[in-house]
Amino acid sequence: MSKYTALWEYIQKNGSSSMKLSFDEIHDIAGSGIDHSFLRYKKELAVIFNKII
Repeated sequence: MSKYTALWEYIQKNGSSSMKLSFDEIHDIAGSGIDHSFLRYKKELAVIFNKII
């Protein structure tokens, strides 16, 4: 489980192939802001979007 799990779950539940979120919205959803570690979790996001598409 990563610190972005809540964000990934939110994106997956949205069901859209694309969305826009502000940094404040991401902070509210994930419980923390995006930092350099987010780049390590890009693969998780790609997997989630591939499951949706």
